[in-house]
Order: sequence, then C-alpha cells, then structure tokens
Amino acid sequence: MKTPCYDANYKDEHGTNPRNRLWFASLSSPIPRHRWAKDFPIAPSTLLAWHRNLVARRWDYSRRRRGPGRPPTQAAVKNLPPRLAHENRRWGHRRIQGELARPGHPIAASTAWQILHTAGIDPAPGRTGPTWREFLSTQATSPIACDFLHIDTISPQRLYALIFLEHRTRRLHIADVTAHPTAAWATQQARNLTTDLDIRTDSLRFLIRDRDSKYTDAFDAVFQASAPPPPGPMPTTNCLPKLTDNHLQSWNRPAAKPCTPASSAA
Repeated sequence: MKTPCYDANYKDEHGTNPRNRLWFASLSSPIPRHRWAKDFPIAPSTLLAWHRNLVARRWDYSRRRRGPGRPPTQAAVKNLPPRLAHENRRWGHRRIQGELARPGHPIAASTAWQILHTAGIDPAPGRTGPTWREFLSTQATSPIACDFLHIDTISPQRLYALIFLEHRTRRLHIADVTAHPTAAWATQQARNLTTDLDIRTDSLRFLIRDRDSKYTDAFDAVFQASAPPPPGPMPTTNCLPKLTDNHLQSWNRPAAKPCTPASSAA
C-alpha cells in the first residue's frame, strides 16, 4: 500500500512537534529520492517549509523590539527640569542636566532643552529679563522700528520703501522709495530721518530692525550718535515680528495702491 505524501500545508500530530520534525529531517537523508513518495510520509516541500520557519524564528527579534525612537522620559523626571529652572533662573539646560545626573536621573542635554522648551521656559540667563509686554509698557516712548516694504507697479517694476515707525505715537515716516536699495542709501535715509526729528531723537532709545544686510554698522551708528544708551535690558523674546508685522506690514496693504507711478496709470 502506498503511503500518502503530505504537502507543505498539512499538519498532523507528529509533524507539529519540533522534536518529531527533527527526526523526520534526519531520516529523510538516507532515503533515495526516487523512493521518497513510496516510503516516506513527508513531502520535500514540507521539510523545506519547516527549515524556513526554523531559520525565521532563529533570527526573529520582534519580541525584543520596541517602538520607534528613544524610550520616553519618565513623568517624574520630566517635572524636574522646569522646577530647577524656576528655582535657579541662571541655570541653563546643560547645568540642569548635570544636576539631574547626580541623584541618578541621567538624561541627554537635548532632552533637558526640549523639556524646558515645551514648558515655555526661555534659555538662561534671558529668562530673568522682562517680557515683550513688560518692555513695551515701561519703554513705550523709546522704540522706533524700521523695515523695507516692496510695491510691484504696473510696469512691472518692484519699488522698495524704507519706513520708520514710532511706537508711542504710531507715526509713520516714509524715508524714500527706490528700485535699488543699498547699504549706503539706507544709511543716508537714517541721517535724513534724524535731521527731520531733531530733538525728538532724544527719546528714542531702541532701534528695532531685522538682519537685512543693508543695515550696516554705519546705519546703527547714526542712531547711536543721536540717542542716549538704553536704560535697561531688552525683552527676552524676539520683538521684531510683533511690532513690524502688526503695524508696518498692515500699513503696506492700503499703501500699495496709491504707489503706482502716474506714467503707468495713464
């Protein structure tokens, strides 16, 4: 009677036992291949499938695998950096990292910085300075902001206007308009402004500007020569977008229409 040959997907009470699979694999070696189907109950494809599963389980580390990224910081440790920052306002994130490592809470410096940043705590020692709101309330008459606005005409040609805004009075000064602004041109407009303001420059203590390359040291020196030094620290946050975006940029929208050249409009 011919013994039935099992396929690779067939499982019986003998083949499902790993020890029996080892015996079947050992007994299959001396049997000639032409007599395999008659004398051996396991198909070659079944033996190969057992071997593939054995190798796959040997190199399978899915049970040891954790989720992507670093392991999360414990909640108790997360509460310590903000507490140390509030109690010691001159400590930065690296000092806080070192202090946490002493009692046995080693964390990376970048982790300490991220925890402080998420908690809304500014870097030291700037967190001891005034906020932007406090700075404006105490120095409302001191700041003057400057920025470049661009207007695209019908020509089409892009024009650049250098404008200054006094924070206290919201008075806007249009220095000049040009198609090719340069550092020397911006410095000359600053001199013209200080000449027009005359004695009012005594109350201007802070110049708020961005990092445009046209604002050179000569540009800053014009205001430093005509104004006394600032009486206190600058605010801890970046104050330029808060002032220029709210006032200078909002003025740019209604000003774009009347700046069309008369020759183009005709």
